[in-house]
Amino acid sequence: MTDPEDHEYSEGQGLPESPEGFDLDPPELAVDPDKVDPVDSRVVTDQLDARQIASEDVDTDELIEVGLNYMEINRFEEATETFERAAQFAERDDLEQEAWTNKGVAHAELEEYDAAIGSYREALSIDGTSDNEATAETNLAYALWEAGQTAQALEHAERAVEADERFARGWYNRGFFLLERGLSEDALDAFDNAQRLGMRSPELLEEKARALEETGEYDRAEELADEAQELREQAEAEMVDRRTE
Repeated sequence: MTDPEDHEYSEGQGLPESPEGFDLDPPELAVDPDKVDPVDSRVVTDQLDARQIASEDVDTDELIEVGLNYMEINRFEEATETFERAAQFAERDDLEQEAWTNKGVAHAELEEYDAAIGSYREALSIDGTSDNEATAETNLAYALWEAGQTAQALEHAERAVEADERFARGWYNRGFFLLERGLSEDALDAFDNAQRLGMRSPELLEEKARALEETGEYDRAEELADEAQELREQAEAEMVDRRTE
């Protein structure tokens, strides 16, 4: 049995599921590197104070990008702080919602699931966008599942696809939680929707194979399990090639 897909977070300027290609070299700024984190300095110093700096003086988009940079290099503590500052200074609801969602992801990476749940609930309390809402809902479902609240996890997985019915990862997670509840036929429908919406991953194929086994379709399940293994081997080979270039 595999876990649900990795937590989904905002894409910033085109971030894919496996983020890559960030420019970690900040532009030249007149800052003291002994006092200010050089990655964060391109937006605002660590001494940022809402009482001294007006929201309009902070580029929230850029601050979110800094947080995503931190996520890419596995500096999740710094990411949580950066996303919280982004939410604090955001003047647009969609950016505030995005920042809280990303803060939840950073907490989840640290296995701080209570904090992650709180951040996702903050995001969902904001009237933002349907795609941000769907992402927050599916991530909340994952965090609840990790925290042992499986019934609530399925509820929020359902809400994710209600918010955005073209959200492939949301359909995958819905299928995962349905399968955990023993509802294999409904899970298969959800996995099929994820595939129709373009999702193709070893995890999806493995979970679909598990659902097929539970419905007695053993031959098809074996075919999908083999296909999942081929995808994994292909991804590993591509990773090795990138590292040797």
